[in-house]
Amino acid sequence: MQPGSGNAEIFGYMPTTECSEHGARSSTVKAAMPVPTVTRRPAIAIAIASITALVLAGCGGGGDTAAAPAAAAGAESVIVAMDAAEAREGVQAVAPAAPAAPVSWVKAVDAGQSFSLSERQIVRFGSGANWVVKMASGNLVCNDATFPGPVFAGPRQCQVLAPLVTTGWPMVASEGQKFTLVEPMIVRYGFTPAWVERTLSGTVTCNSATFTDPAPGVTKRCVVWIGNTPPRPLPSASQTSLLDARRLADQATFGANETLLAQMQTQSAATWVKAQMLMPKTSRYTSGNGDAVDKGVQEVFFCDRAPYKGDNCWRDWFSSEPLLWDFYRNATTQADQLRQRVAFALSQIVVISALETEGTYGLRGYHNMLLDMSFANYRDLLKKVSLSPMMGEYLNHVNNDRAAPNENYPRELLQLFAIGTCELNLDGSLKTGNCLPTYNNETVREYAYALTGWTYPAGGSAVWGCWPEGTNCTYRAGDMVPVARHHDNQERRLLSGVTLPAARSAPQALEKVLDSLMAHPNIAPFIGRQLVQHLVTSNPTPAYVQRVAQAFNAGRFVDAATGSSFGTGVKGDLAATVAAVLLDAEARAARPGPDAGKLRDPVLTMIGVLRGLNGRTDGAALGWWWGEVFRQHAFRSPSVFNFYSPSYPLAGTNLVAPAFGIHNANSALNRLNYLTYLLDWGGSSPESGVPNAIGTQVDLAAFIADAGDAPKLVDRIAKLALGEPLPAAARTQVLNAVLAWTAQTDSSNWQRRRVQTAAYLIYGSPMYQVQR
Repeated sequence: MQPGSGNAEIFGYMPTTECSEHGARSSTVKAAMPVPTVTRRPAIAIAIASITALVLAGCGGGGDTAAAPAAAAGAESVIVAMDAAEAREGVQAVAPAAPAAPVSWVKAVDAGQSFSLSERQIVRFGSGANWVVKMASGNLVCNDATFPGPVFAGPRQCQVLAPLVTTGWPMVASEGQKFTLVEPMIVRYGFTPAWVERTLSGTVTCNSATFTDPAPGVTKRCVVWIGNTPPRPLPSASQTSLLDARRLADQATFGANETLLAQMQTQSAATWVKAQMLMPKTSRYTSGNGDAVDKGVQEVFFCDRAPYKGDNCWRDWFSSEPLLWDFYRNATTQADQLRQRVAFALSQIVVISALETEGTYGLRGYHNMLLDMSFANYRDLLKKVSLSPMMGEYLNHVNNDRAAPNENYPRELLQLFAIGTCELNLDGSLKTGNCLPTYNNETVREYAYALTGWTYPAGGSAVWGCWPEGTNCTYRAGDMVPVARHHDNQERRLLSGVTLPAARSAPQALEKVLDSLMAHPNIAPFIGRQLVQHLVTSNPTPAYVQRVAQAFNAGRFVDAATGSSFGTGVKGDLAATVAAVLLDAEARAARPGPDAGKLRDPVLTMIGVLRGLNGRTDGAALGWWWGEVFRQHAFRSPSVFNFYSPSYPLAGTNLVAPAFGIHNANSALNRLNYLTYLLDWGGSSPESGVPNAIGTQVDLAAFIADAGDAPKLVDRIAKLALGEPLPAAARTQVLNAVLAWTAQTDSSNWQRRRVQTAAYLIYGSPMYQVQR
């Protein structure tokens, strides 16, 4: 596992200052011309097993922002990002790293001129993206004889580092660039904290073909070691076991596949999480139509008007179905899995539902906002939620008037989105052991007044005008805007000792509301515990909740195993909180305790099987069909309380089991029926009415290759789904079922039958259905 300082301290270009201001080392550069200025810079398992057993019995079985396309020809200075710990000890920083002056490549002399170094330093000769690099000291001539390597055309120069570096990892190339090493040097490729290392000489291309890729999807760089002693070695590349890789995939993605598990095993869990957080946003909601539904709407229903009327008008202009297509496509195939998984968890906390709101473009904007805010700050998320016209419609917040404020949104803001109903200790337990209310009806009333005076953003229109008077017409894109005449102007007393003065605007009042919520001691354990429940386990221990809450409050999390740092140091940082959830010792325990784990949501089950079996989907079958069957039709939760309560009790125990709120004997059967649908019925073919339709199907070809070796096949699918082989007794039973298929029982299709049988029994087992 690789230590690192996180991505908070990445430096860009800074105003030019004199080298002497930066505390340059005692080394000096003497040149024939002036040196330019330098820029520095399971009870749960038992419960589901009992249900499934009955069913089976009845059925028969980082970007490198500072890497300037490095020095255009003739450039005098190129900033090189290097955080404080990298400068001290190399890229394996002990986090959190404090900001430090980055180093710069600065011109010493032009080609053909002489210069001298008082001590051994790294020097480069060339121009643009072509450089020959070496360690040198003493009197030097800036020419091909001193720097043997490829001959570059055009004006060339020699450059040195300023401040001069005697120990550290200066950058020599951005990803994709080439450089030449005159002598063997230790080179690392990656970004903090994900690096691979080689000792190289000659011309080197800074890319994954040369080094292998330590962090897919993230822009990387090459750095070289300067020092009199060897650098600290990188940790072993294979620090994540198969079992832990599968557990991390369950917790931080929509399911494991063989490629993902192999990639995870080449790095630490912290490295993988860091890379995911720095990965570009590849998943977006784009399907469906635009805002015409809110522009010049006639009295006649929109879908009765040309050119909009047609069989798919409501679906494409008003419903959440286009989002469902994008959601399932992206969750099955896109690489930014952690962002998507966190956004899905947030959508189950700050809930809106297409059952009670409409406007495809507005729904699309809200859920793209959740993707954007997945690793942002929870305060900023609450602000965006509070200003969302979709939330404004859903909880009667838009056009809320001071004369008679609606209490729906402020009540749910307190109860569900921020602090909960009972006072909590930092570990999530009840203060005094009993429920002491965090607020009362009068508190809700005060918040309702504070949140008055917001209307739709500009953009909508209607032939009969906008109502109430002085507000904007319905428009569902962007943030709501203040309307002063509807905002309350009396002093209000909020929680956490915050007083809202009489002389204030609606935006000022919203900031005070957010201040009061973020200052409340409940918010960290209340939100932290729910993120643990959605990602890792339904019943986290108090110590686990407290550690996550501490990361939320600090806005910073440092992985104990690697030193990798996450977060900005501002309370509510979701990157720090999510890292604390996923990298906690209880999340990464090889063998979780008996109360650990969670029943997979139906959505996670449906996508997980598709991902594991190399499937594809356009989502069309997973909404009105399987989503309704499983009582988890994405984007259509039955209420603001989500599809289930986070405190839903597990009968006969003192545990909670949220997803059991929508689970029963019928849904246990349907989980098996879903596998039958994919494996035996062939899934769904593309529907002509769905844009870019691909249907919903698995691809078993890769597994059929192993069908002739039944033990190998069974173990392969078990390791994929469970992270380890089946227990001996279960393995024997599955093997017997698989071996029943031979050329004699099905001469043309026995290999596929074997794969179908193994996949059905393993993915249908309680060991898979309960995430542990």
